[in-house]
Amino acid sequence: MARPPGDIEALIALMARLPGLGPRSARRAVLHMLRKRMQVMEPLARALTVVAETARDCQRCGNVSEAEICRICADPRRATGAICVVEEVADLWAMERGGGFRGRYHVLGGTLSALDAVGPDELRIPQLIDRLAQEGVREVILALNATVEGATTAHYINEALAPHGVTVSTLAQGVPMGGELDYLDDGTISAALAARRKL
Repeated sequence: MARPPGDIEALIALMARLPGLGPRSARRAVLHMLRKRMQVMEPLARALTVVAETARDCQRCGNVSEAEICRICADPRRATGAICVVEEVADLWAMERGGGFRGRYHVLGGTLSALDAVGPDELRIPQLIDRLAQEGVREVILALNATVEGATTAHYINEALAPHGVTVSTLAQGVPMGGELDYLDDGTISAALAARRKL
């Protein structure tokens, strides 16, 4: 079987590392880009270069941003006294797609996991606690994935926030056990957010 030239093979290997793409899908994507160089490949290469140079984590919430503070944190209309805590940026984007939450967010950067050696120090929990007084937070909504790790992390955060006098709530029914926010439809996320309950 003939192999593609070295640079193209390297590109296929890199593409195959992306979530949802295996070697076959990566090969098809690269061949499509090669056929459509001007319309797809060159604009994609430019966009990747720009994003690689400008993308950074929001210093306040951990969202992906082009500035030190993301648009959500910088928007004074979002200062509602509520912070929605999510595991990853993809979960924040999923919540925003649902359109049911108009406050601010906090991205933990994962969940507690003894198997993966992820403890509280590896997550952005201290930064969350710092934000409570700084932003006049009255409610923290834990929108964590419905997994064992998500439940463990929610319990830990609830205990850590207890001395601070804020209401801690979590998403209600609608988010199935084992489900991940990024894979849910917008209506399910909105319904779960509206029916959140106190922990």
